[in-house]
Amino acid sequence: MNLHTIREITYGTIFFRLFLSIVIGGVLGLERGRKSRPAGLRTYILVCLGSTVVMMTNQYVSQCMNTGDPVRMGAQVLSGIGFIGAGSIMKTGRNQVRGITTAAGLWAAACIGLAIGIGFYEVAIAGGILIFIVLSLMQNMDYFTRKHTSVIDIYVELENREYMGEFIEFMRDAGLTMSNLQMEPDYLGTNSINSVAFVVTVRSLEHRPHDSMIDTLRHIPHLKFIEEL
Repeated sequence: MNLHTIREITYGTIFFRLFLSIVIGGVLGLERGRKSRPAGLRTYILVCLGSTVVMMTNQYVSQCMNTGDPVRMGAQVLSGIGFIGAGSIMKTGRNQVRGITTAAGLWAAACIGLAIGIGFYEVAIAGGILIFIVLSLMQNMDYFTRKHTSVIDIYVELENREYMGEFIEFMRDAGLTMSNLQMEPDYLGTNSINSVAFVVTVRSLEHRPHDSMIDTLRHIPHLKFIEEL
């Protein structure tokens, strides 16, 4: 059996492609579902399987009917998957963005499905393995990088707007600089209508452990609440 034969649309290749898309989509979905992400096992399988069906249909139309662009339907899948990805991205009340990795994973699963659907098995399998490594094994590397950075984003609530001056003075004395300060206009303090909340990026002028920065920030005067984003 040559390469041309295994790329053709036959009953054998149809079932093999569908099975392979379920396997790779399921592996990626299990990894995300284990971490309680918005898109889990079934979502990833459906995305990968659907992309495979679309690409096989496009190949069938192109080869058997001698008409149409063999990649047109696949291009529509890549643009259409954006709607699903956008639905998995959420922004919390404290300007925290969740679900970006899940959205990227769904887009990547769709790409894997397209590769399987056209019979590009080598890239599909290799790509599926690498995507799984990025989603699972590289999480520890991402966590390590975040824990050793000297730049962090924090959400802060102060007891009164009048204490903003003291907050700025405290940051300067602690050797910390601020940027991208965003006030929360709709915030209403529970104890005082003069309470203030904001999100700010903090950078240390000198290298210091991440935990040390967090501990220093917990000593902000007149602090009601602080959280790292």
